[in-house]
Amino acid sequence: MARWCARRGWPVHPLAPGRKTPTANCADCRTSPHKPAACSCLPAGRPCHGFYAATLDQRRIDRWWGQHPDFGVGVACGPARLVVIDVDAHHAELPARDRLLPGIPIADHVDLSGLENGFHSLAVLAALRGQPSPADDCTTLRVRTPSGGMHVWYRAMDNRRWQCSAGSSMGRALAWQVDVRAHGGYIVVPGTTTAHGDYVAVGDVREPAPLPGWLAQELERTGHLPAPNIPAPRPVPPRAQQAVVAAGGGRQRLSQTLTAVLAPVRACAQVPEGAGFSDALNRAAFTIGGLVAADRMTRAEAEAILLETAAAARPGQERRSEQIIRSGLNAGLGKPLFVQRRRP
Repeated sequence: MARWCARRGWPVHPLAPGRKTPTANCADCRTSPHKPAACSCLPAGRPCHGFYAATLDQRRIDRWWGQHPDFGVGVACGPARLVVIDVDAHHAELPARDRLLPGIPIADHVDLSGLENGFHSLAVLAALRGQPSPADDCTTLRVRTPSGGMHVWYRAMDNRRWQCSAGSSMGRALAWQVDVRAHGGYIVVPGTTTAHGDYVAVGDVREPAPLPGWLAQELERTGHLPAPNIPAPRPVPPRAQQAVVAAGGGRQRLSQTLTAVLAPVRACAQVPEGAGFSDALNRAAFTIGGLVAADRMTRAEAEAILLETAAAARPGQERRSEQIIRSGLNAGLGKPLFVQRRRP
């Protein structure tokens, strides 16, 4: 499958045997974290840093999968000009109505009985636009996932750099339990086998169709294009400094606060899928961004502890975690978290 994808112009990278996550970095990269652009492994043809190692080089592909035939196959969506709609079917409690279809209000009198997963929320969005659900689009490549979800593959037909998102995110999102894989992400190729089951193509179509116009409009509406200008965070007001001084006992109380904030992220390590990891990480990053804005800790410290916690809960998903953390921190910087002095 790796060669098949590369012949179609889709750069591929190895996935860990029996898993849907990339192979682990080499020992040097694990012990000395660094940006992929500064890594000597990639030009040397070693499969470090996940989808950053994706290639069309047939000799490299033959070497990787020749030495490790049990590797799964991932495709880097951005370089492949793919937009994949990742529909989840997890059993989870419905979120607030304003998060079912971001940007589309759902009145209290609307009966939501029977709405249980991403297939349903995506179908509702499509119906509101007078379109069939992408999950039912038999003109494009669709892949059933081991958890009962579906990947719907489309081709991006222009030069717009569509961005990834998680359906449970407080920021950019298309619909509840519907993720988007595009620039900055990768997708598992059909035929890959994990400990939880196989990724199996549905129907006879094996090529992605062009991204439908209505779906492109929805992606643009929900923030899946990079902002042309990102304003710098406003400076922390002087009263934040005063609040920190008034709180007293800073580092010990900060440690206790961080332990509580990060607990939901750490808990996701006990559940491989369907634990709301993206949402938990986004909320933690937002809260910790408020601590940074209030001068309780530096941004570098915040990023380090968030990345460490995320990597422990979801190893191999560092790139996606970095995006969630960056988004959450940026949002939290606008809402400093002032700590009041405890009363005796």
